[in-house]
Formats: sequence, C-alpha cells, structure tokens
Amino acid sequence: MPTEILMPALSPTMEEGTLAKWLVNEGDAVSSGDLLAEIETDKATMEFEAVDDGVLGKILIAEGTEGVKVNTPIAVLLGDGEDAADIGATPAPAVEAAPAADAAAEAAPAGSSDKAAPPAPAAPRAADGTRVFASPLARRIAKDKGLDLSQIKGTGPKGRIVKADVEGATAAPAAPAPAQAAAAAAAPAPAAAPQGMGADMVKRMFEDRAYDEMALDGMRKTVAARLTEAKQTIPHFYLRRDIYLDSLLKFRSELNRQLEARGVKLSVNDFIIKACANALQAVPDANAVWAGDRILKLKPSDVTVAVAVEGGLFTPVLKDAHQKTLSALSTEMKDLATRARDRKLAPHEYVGGSFAISNLGMFGIDTFDAVINPPHGSILAVGAGAKKPVVGEDGELTVATVMSVTLSVDHRVIDGALGAEFLAAIKDNLENPVAMLA
Repeated sequence: MPTEILMPALSPTMEEGTLAKWLVNEGDAVSSGDLLAEIETDKATMEFEAVDDGVLGKILIAEGTEGVKVNTPIAVLLGDGEDAADIGATPAPAVEAAPAADAAAEAAPAGSSDKAAPPAPAAPRAADGTRVFASPLARRIAKDKGLDLSQIKGTGPKGRIVKADVEGATAAPAAPAPAQAAAAAAAPAPAAAPQGMGADMVKRMFEDRAYDEMALDGMRKTVAARLTEAKQTIPHFYLRRDIYLDSLLKFRSELNRQLEARGVKLSVNDFIIKACANALQAVPDANAVWAGDRILKLKPSDVTVAVAVEGGLFTPVLKDAHQKTLSALSTEMKDLATRARDRKLAPHEYVGGSFAISNLGMFGIDTFDAVINPPHGSILAVGAGAKKPVVGEDGELTVATVMSVTLSVDHRVIDGALGAEFLAAIKDNLENPVAMLA
C-alpha cells in the first residue's frame, strides 16, 4: 500500500511548522536521503529528507501552508508496482485538526501506561444550536475545569478552540440568587483587569489611533509562550554583585596581542563564558536543571548564551565549555552567533545546557534581571563595565572598571546560599583571570 509521509518533528519542542517549499514534484522518483522539502520551525528553516525509496505519488499539503501539525500526512509515497490509482480519493488532511495519536499522547501524563485515554466529551454547541469547534484535548480540559466552551474564543485555525485557550480560562461563577443579583446591579462595576486581554479587546482600545498590526511568527509565539511559562511557574530570586574588571582587561589586552597573528580576538564575553563554565565545576550542585519531579545535576559545563536575532532570540549551547580554551570558545561562539542570526542552527546546537548568560553590556545597559530559560537552574544577566569611584583595599578612594551582574535563580533547584556560592565563584574567576586558566 502507498506510504504516507508525515510532518516531521525537527526539534524536541516542535509541535507544528510551515511547509515552506517542496523540493520534488509529484511523479518524481526519490531515494532514501534525498531532500523532499524545506520546513520552517519556530527557530529555523530545515531540510527534510526521504527515509524510503519510491515515487512521490501525491502532495497533500501545499507549499506555504502554515500550522501543519507534527505527524500530519503531507504526501504519499508509492512503492514498487504501485501507481497513483492505488492512492484512491485520499482527501487532504485538515491542517487545523491535530492527529488523534497526538491528542492522546498530549493528554496522557509522562510515564503513563498504554491504556487508552478516556474519550473526549461530545462536541459542544452554543445557545443558538451552532456547533462549537474545539480539539478533543480542549474539550477534555474544559470538562475537567467546568468551562463552558461556547463562552471561549478560539485562537486556532478558523476559530477552533485549542489547548492554550482553555488552559488560561477560568470557570464562570454560579449565577447569583435574585437578591444578590439586585444588590450587585446597584453597586458600580469594577474596572476590568488588563490581564488576558484578547486581540479584539485591545484593538477596540486603539480603534481611533493609527497603528501597524504585525502577525506573530513561530519564533515570537514560542518566545512569548516560554517566557510567560517561566515567569508564572518558576520561583525566581535574584543575587547581585559588582565585579572589578581592570585585571581582566589588562590580561585580555596582553593575550590579544599574542593571538593577533592567529586572527583571534578575545572579547570580555569570552572570559565570562569561561568563568561561568569553571564556576559550574567548582560548585557542582549549581550545575542543575528542573525536571518536573526531580533535579538533574549535570557533570559537564554546557553553557548557553543568548543571541538576539530579528524577531526573537536563540540560546546556542557551548558544550563542555570548561574543557575548552578561551580562543576555542571565542571561535565557536562567533560561529554559533553568526549562524543563529541566519537561523541556520540545528536543534542540537540550541537545545540543552543547565545555565545561560545574557549580556546587554554592549548596549550600554548597567544592570537588569534576566528571565530563566526552562529547564535551566539559573541565568546570569551582565551589564556594561564602566569607570566608577570605589574604596580601595587601603581605604583610599580610587577609580576602577566595575561591571554589575545579576544571577536569576530557580529556587526549586538552587537555594540562596548555594546561589551566593556560585556567583562568588564567577566573580573570583573574572577578577583573577590568570588563575582561571591554570
């Protein structure tokens, strides 16, 4: 029988993507390893390879189609002895409908058995009898939370209610008794809270003002969802230190003179990466991530660095950073940053790590608090180094180059004293760069 080619999951977090371009046509012979299509994920555009030999019998999803769910059939591959007549009148799948397997997997908790999930509630209807379109998972969540789906505005394709719509909704309060209703009518209505405003409500607020409307691309949607999750679910706390950079700047200048012939120029950020990598080894309990019901303590120092790109950001991972020289880290970081801005990173290059660095010093920012990138245990926000008056060890007033940093910490993973120890190790490495490289 003809084989369905399914929308691939090109990264661990990918749930849907855009079928940007077909690289083959119907009737073309393909072999395992041949490029079939270009798929846009939330982070990058990647090429999709064939895994079997055959002939592309039918394309089910057209070029440019957005929101194609992972595991949705996108084409049909014909094997030996098969032709287009064997396909039959296979209808193109509805892009907005998640495959049943996905819905069941999404509904089942991790580690659950293979028992079938309970059937989703029947499709709801509004008061006028019209059907309310919602995914099976959305209907199940709505039933558990006691929600009336006819009162929820769907954000999925063609207004379909999806998981995200019901997760943030709350059940309507029970109807008040007549006496309570009369009393409530007499009291002035409180001002509506701004949280959770939908697009229609916000647009009405600015209907008499000029504005440009920009649709969210996959990256911006992912950034918004992950940062909202981080601030809502991670108990952040913050530790701040000033770091004196004069010794590092002098040492860096000497190293760059020696490395000039090799075309290597070290940045302060390269030293920060190395200092953090070494600190993770010196304080191994801080080299950890939150895994839901447990903590994972990593052995290598896999340090991620935030890189701003158009429409969002990447956090490429420098793996085993504690084992690499400053020049190797510098070269690797430059390569990762360049390919991140071109959206050419593979998933394994930006997924992982236990700790992140966000440096806004080059933009003149003195100090800021960074949001932890799940499942990391912490993130270091780095400000600009600037000349400031300080009191020296002899008690005399002097001038030093000072850089302020803030360590945002997940209190589920790292307690206050441990976070302070980790930040002290980073500070010590940066203020004694020669010892850091020993």
